[in-house]
Amino acid sequence: MPKSRIRKKADFTPPSAKQATNIKLTSRSWVAPVMLALFLIGLAWIVVFYVTEGDLPVDSLGNWNIVVGFGFIAGGFAVSTQWK
Repeated sequence: MPKSRIRKKADFTPPSAKQATNIKLTSRSWVAPVMLALFLIGLAWIVVFYVTEGDLPVDSLGNWNIVVGFGFIAGGFAVSTQWK
């Protein structure tokens, strides 16, 4: 029985220097701390509002303090879309 021919693998050719310089890596190290900070600020805002029975953080806002707290939390979710 005849032997089959062994195929030679193509040699690896690295991309040219021009292509390598076009790759731009951006640092997104700020995303996680900002996201967590917004989550915690929003949570703390709502907790403080309930614990102080509406006197703090801003008395004149009344129940809108809950909306402000959830606004911070929503901001945290918006920032999280930048995380890679």
